Amino acid sequence: MTAPRLKAIRNLGIIAHIDAGKTTLTERILYYTGRTHKMGEVHNGAAVMDWMPEEQERGITITAAVTTCQWKGCVINIIDTPGHVDFTIEVERSLRVLDGAIGVFDAVSGVEPQSETVWHQADKYRVPKLAFINKMDRMGANFGAALSSLREKLGAHPLVLTIPWGEEEHFQGVIDLLSLKAIKWREETLGVTFEELEIPAGYQDQAAAAREALVEAVAEVDDEVMEVYLAEQPLTVEALKAGIQRATLALKGVPAYCGSALRNKGIQPLLEGIKDFLPNPTQVPPIVGQNPKTGKIESRPPENDMPLAALAFKIMVDQGQRLTYVRIYSGTLKFGQEVYNSIKQTTEKVARILRMHANKREPIEEAQAGTIVALLGLKATSTGDTLCSRQNPIVLEPISSYVPVISLAIEPVTRDDQERLGPALERVCEEDPSLKVHTDEDTGQTLLSGMGELHLEVIIHRLEREFHAHVRAGRPQVVYRETIASRVEETGGFDRELAGKRHFGEVKLSLAPRPRGAGNSFESRLPAGHPAQGLAPLIAQAVTEALEGGAVYGHPAVDLSVTLTDATVREGQTSEMAFRVAAMTAVKQGLHRGHPQLLQPIMKVEIIAPEEFTGEVMGDFASRKGKVEHLLAKGPVRLISGLAPLSEMFGYATSLRSLTQGRGTFTLQFDHYGYVER
Repeated sequence: MTAPRLKAIRNLGIIAHIDAGKTTLTERILYYTGRTHKMGEVHNGAAVMDWMPEEQERGITITAAVTTCQWKGCVINIIDTPGHVDFTIEVERSLRVLDGAIGVFDAVSGVEPQSETVWHQADKYRVPKLAFINKMDRMGANFGAALSSLREKLGAHPLVLTIPWGEEEHFQGVIDLLSLKAIKWREETLGVTFEELEIPAGYQDQAAAAREALVEAVAEVDDEVMEVYLAEQPLTVEALKAGIQRATLALKGVPAYCGSALRNKGIQPLLEGIKDFLPNPTQVPPIVGQNPKTGKIESRPPENDMPLAALAFKIMVDQGQRLTYVRIYSGTLKFGQEVYNSIKQTTEKVARILRMHANKREPIEEAQAGTIVALLGLKATSTGDTLCSRQNPIVLEPISSYVPVISLAIEPVTRDDQERLGPALERVCEEDPSLKVHTDEDTGQTLLSGMGELHLEVIIHRLEREFHAHVRAGRPQVVYRETIASRVEETGGFDRELAGKRHFGEVKLSLAPRPRGAGNSFESRLPAGHPAQGLAPLIAQAVTEALEGGAVYGHPAVDLSVTLTDATVREGQTSEMAFRVAAMTAVKQGLHRGHPQLLQPIMKVEIIAPEEFTGEVMGDFASRKGKVEHLLAKGPVRLISGLAPLSEMFGYATSLRSLTQGRGTFTLQFDHYGYVER
């Protein structure tokens, strides 16, 4: 395939709550665009995009998979992202490099907890979005209620472009509000072909009202459409579409579609929406970064003849080879070219450039601005690194990671496993920045820390399946933190003779608590000209190290402000070592005297249970120190949302199943660190 024109490219992600139908929708898009010749299904483990054995066994997406397809002259690069909260880092780094997104919502449940999380992640990166209300054929499907939840929970402004032709078992197709035609799909062609019909008599008034509401909704957020609307002039379809695109790109509106991906209905209008309303690389602001030589902020427009600027957003080992997924923002990358990693300050050679289709590869000679490709041959590059030319270096904003909330003690089963385990852990941590490995100094155990029980379970399976490193895993342990409750002033000193030389240092620190989630801060208030002024950076580093180890419970200390108020030096006796020890001593004394508090992860919990089991479920939740915040009726089920300590939620899936005869479901998401109740 020849290099696509920039204006024909769409880089988009499919984001949603677990089981909303993301992968099923992606499979239909690939089939209808001719990229695949067989439609894979998630429920029987045959989905193209869920290629990992762990994904096929569980029927969920774990790793973000990249693919490319074409629709009416558009080249669409798609990333199918996970919906489970444990793998939210995959969504974060995908959205960082995408230009648009499709939010998939269940027509019965509307906006669910992880839908909110990923939607706000997309908002953070100012990614324009489309909404697809899926599963219109399910019992309890309610298009109007789903749209309302978009407005209420996400603050979205839906621009409804298709409405359902029937609901639940009567769902036949959709009514397109731009063409004012009813669309019916032919089941014998698996939805490849469809008929455009006149709107049935029973839906004509509803369609006319919905079209008028669409025009009003666009006029609310687009001045040009507003002028035509107020002048009561006829509004052409082209003018309306132009207004919808402007509103979408400005994040003022969200084109909304409906359908049933599993029943092969409603996909082609969504593909038209991708082509018409989501941005191409020239319609998003140029990427900006810092020139490491000058310190100035520079921009890189998406042009092939500009200096190279690319971001490595995912590392993956496949078939024993290390793949580096990159988004090229400007310039052209050629096979065999040397690239400069401005973070690691090293030069690497691109051995091969691959266009990916899930885990299938297509070698290409070069990749141009606006494309997403995988590179072979890069050894030092990791997630968040910038690739550029040495002559025109730039450092792009890195990809933010997440703090693990749960740990597992692991140990190899045999001596052979022990030899394999180290390299295997190094490999999986390189692929997944939200995974951390460290050795407990007290017990000597290897601790694997991640985002949740499922996250760690998948990693253990991968260690065994891919790396043949069999391990025994202990009971999951909560990752605690500590802080203080009151302000303290502390003086730390060091005065000792070592190897015939006197070492002296004394510092005065003020430690004070900060709000939860505010993080740690350090400030030096030494007056200008103070003899210890030059030692402030050293003291700051010593303070950081002391806080990482904690002092009371051995957990990292968080949400503290540390202020250097004074320091004493002695001529001829001052040493860096003395001041490091003095600062660390002051911090540890302050943590002991400042009324130390142990903090634990508090999780946001959403439980969906049948109405008849609500009392038992709420009673069990309260016994786990859970606090119910909301109780909502959703047809025959109840939605219970609240907060609970992670330490009390281990094994909750089994308890909920037994309480609700297997009909209850729940989601768990980190919310904040709170005090451990005693």
